[in-house]
Amino acid sequence: MFFSYLQTMSSKNRLGLFSLTMIVIGLVIGMGIFRTSKDAAGAALTPSIFFAAWIVGGLVAFCGALTYAEIGSRYPVTGGYYKIFSYAYHPSIAFAINCIILISNAASLSGVALIGSEYIAPLIFKSETTSTIKAFIAMSAIIIFYGVNLMGLRMSSRTQNVLMLIKISMVVILIASLFFPSLYNTAPYVVMDLKTQNFGAILLSFGVALKATSFTYGGYQQTINFGEEIENPRQNIPKGIFIGILVIVSLYLFVSFAYFKVIGFNELKHPDPNSPGIAAIIAEKMFGPAGRYASSILLFIAVLAYVNVLLLSNPRVMYAMSEDGILPPSFKKKEEKKDVLTVSLTVFAAMCIVVLFFADTFDKILSFTIFLDSIGMATSAATIFVLRKRTRHLDGTGIYSMKLYPLMPVIFVLTYLFVGTVIAITFPKYAIIGLSVFVAFLIIYFLVYKKKKPVQT
Repeated sequence: MFFSYLQTMSSKNRLGLFSLTMIVIGLVIGMGIFRTSKDAAGAALTPSIFFAAWIVGGLVAFCGALTYAEIGSRYPVTGGYYKIFSYAYHPSIAFAINCIILISNAASLSGVALIGSEYIAPLIFKSETTSTIKAFIAMSAIIIFYGVNLMGLRMSSRTQNVLMLIKISMVVILIASLFFPSLYNTAPYVVMDLKTQNFGAILLSFGVALKATSFTYGGYQQTINFGEEIENPRQNIPKGIFIGILVIVSLYLFVSFAYFKVIGFNELKHPDPNSPGIAAIIAEKMFGPAGRYASSILLFIAVLAYVNVLLLSNPRVMYAMSEDGILPPSFKKKEEKKDVLTVSLTVFAAMCIVVLFFADTFDKILSFTIFLDSIGMATSAATIFVLRKRTRHLDGTGIYSMKLYPLMPVIFVLTYLFVGTVIAITFPKYAIIGLSVFVAFLIIYFLVYKKKKPVQT
């Protein structure tokens, strides 16, 4: 989400291994971990399927991390996510994929805003709140920060550091709860006998749970955009991604285990509709009602800051795409005095509102986002097969080459195709919309732009 900012860095200020590792962790650890465990548990027939989704999600993330590491090493260019598509496939594919990635980013922003509304709504309303009310709270947050950005105000780096501090603090608190057995939910949970279920039902349960964990693990692939901004990219890109994903997988497994032990699998799977968010439940068990209120408010503030930074960064992606001639010139329109990209900001904010209008629950937004991501992730990772052939001259020159090729990228691509298929089965409406949007952007490209030659090295 922050790659547009990093692309503006001076070539003199290159990122070292530690900085890249921190960026990977910052890109991936968002607000999802404070919500998606509930979705994964809700889909899982048993605790074993719940944890399998987190473990397999982590293993797939490793496969993806190593795949993107080699992609970044073989084609280390700034703006790699667009240029690699053009180089490996065709500019039309690059245009369509990058447009749906923007839509996916808008959906992710809407989903995160909805997570915030789920934490703050129980503090505002004593009675049960409907999904519509929560959606309007999320819309209000987006509209407010749209207005803030229109006035030219910017969220300072200090405020963003506070956001990261809140997330890290909450993760530490959640993991710390494991050291207090008195907090554990000792009520027995119902264990379903998988022998009574057919293989299709088990596979579907696992796939829906994996959809939730995929949302939480996403983000590290954007590191391929930093190729020219990284010191010694052929060595540091793979190392930074690998170390970052290892830290993230470890943290997510500990947090998920904390939810399982403290909240209990039954309560995690079938939560009270008017209960606070799962992170607030643990905070309340540790610190009493004050902990619940404080954690809910802090997480809502973190969501607001996250909403603001996405409203700040994504219009700049649209501006860059307009500069490259793949979006209309109007997206470059800027209010010079306030340094505001008025058209890009307005279009992106409108996209977020539209997503919430048509998909007012987190599960719907999650399905739409991950389906779009499945297209983007599978196609972007598959570029490694093209790059391997076209950059054979780089073999043996010290660049990073993954082991077990082509097994790792094949596992990664097939997993996302599997997740996309699961979404098409469980939420066919959003799969049809996603495919229609992708095809529409392809048509727009060929209607508006002249056929371009693929980018050459």
